Amino acid sequence: MRIVIIGGGPAGYEAALVAAGLGAEVLVVNDEGLGGNSVLWDCVPSKTLISSAIAFRNLDVAPALGVRFKDAPDGRPPEREVDFVQALRRVRGLADAQSADIRASVEKAGARSVLGHGELLDEHTVKLTDPGGEVEHVRADGILIATGSDPRTMAGAPTDGEVVLSSRDLYGLTALPEHLVVVGSGATGAEYANAFLEFGCEVTFVVSRERVLPGEDADGALAVEEVMHDRGMRTVKNARAASVARVDGHAVVQLEDGRTLEGSHALLTIGQVPQSYGVGIERLGIPTDEHKAIVVDGVSRTGVPTVYAAGDVTGRTMLASVAAMEGRIAMWHLLGQAVAPLRWDAVSATIFTDPQIATVGLSEQRAAKLGIAVEVESLALEGNSRAKMLGLRHGFVKLLARPGSGTIVGGEVVAGYASDLVSPISVAVFNRLTAAQLTQAFEIYPSLSGSVQECARRLAIRVQGGYKY
Repeated sequence: MRIVIIGGGPAGYEAALVAAGLGAEVLVVNDEGLGGNSVLWDCVPSKTLISSAIAFRNLDVAPALGVRFKDAPDGRPPEREVDFVQALRRVRGLADAQSADIRASVEKAGARSVLGHGELLDEHTVKLTDPGGEVEHVRADGILIATGSDPRTMAGAPTDGEVVLSSRDLYGLTALPEHLVVVGSGATGAEYANAFLEFGCEVTFVVSRERVLPGEDADGALAVEEVMHDRGMRTVKNARAASVARVDGHAVVQLEDGRTLEGSHALLTIGQVPQSYGVGIERLGIPTDEHKAIVVDGVSRTGVPTVYAAGDVTGRTMLASVAAMEGRIAMWHLLGQAVAPLRWDAVSATIFTDPQIATVGLSEQRAAKLGIAVEVESLALEGNSRAKMLGLRHGFVKLLARPGSGTIVGGEVVAGYASDLVSPISVAVFNRLTAAQLTQAFEIYPSLSGSVQECARRLAIRVQGGYKY
């Protein structure tokens, strides 16, 4: 079979790897290099920048761990400054290297990738326009739309790439902002607000509700907010931006309630919108929802049997890991493999603040909203021996299980390494393991992951209390 994939992000390149591995002839059409927005402008660049910020911050705790600096004999961290240009150079280098690695993997698997724009002409034909304007019509047995998403814009907040910024514009800066006003209270805003705070910038975080990260578990969000405030961040709550403008070389944010905020720069992080336009879906009558996201079923199929869609363009949970799984499922189904729909109740995610917030499955708030009975156990990391060795003072592990059976249905880790620590909980949720089963798996001592097991042990005693684990 011949498969054409429009878009080279996680949904597209993971789909290409699956399809090529199953023997299909695969062509990936993408307009900026494999990896897409996730690798070139979002996940890889932002987490690379955050890594630099954390390295800068970590010098503060070095003296407490016995590290002394020759130019600071009194035990304080030495005076230091951020080489922001070098940090951004590293960001671009790693993003380009990751894109090249993905391209090599795709081509090694037997798929072909080309730069260009893809557009549906009918259910079996894609119009391919290369960067030079040359046009080719490519026939396909199956087509996957994986064009991703774009940063949401505000009519009253035109970005200029210098002072009023989108998340992409950050990587074109030539100096660290003196005072960054971040508009948008979600994960992206929190990550960038935290990163620039750790670089030593003055940061004002404009959030639309009572706390940062209003869509996340309250315990985790409040823990991160407390750390941010301790480090000097100013939060303006219950505030919505009416406009953002460049005035005399600096940024002015006008709030709907009449208040005005000023900074050297303003960063808009108000979400993403599906990039479903210009792909030709209207020509085939492929339906979209009110947000212009392509409507698909549980196996990523659109209303046209030969056309599938995966990733941000479908408008559901906009995560690289979700996009990748949707792309794989699409190819498994299209190529006749046994496949189950994506398990939305087992999706894991991480917000890369410091500390990180990693979640999987059901949260306390969602369980309450849906009327699902759960038992909840939390364990602070401050008692973990490994955390003490590393000088980690903030964070906790939380597990949710069904009463009676003890089946793990959700969990959360707030810690510096939460993105790694959440993995055993993710396995438990996906495989419907019980708290007792999670308890009986071996853990290394000393380790941060030992707190996951200890939390599971306490939960198992509560929900299956006749037997002591």
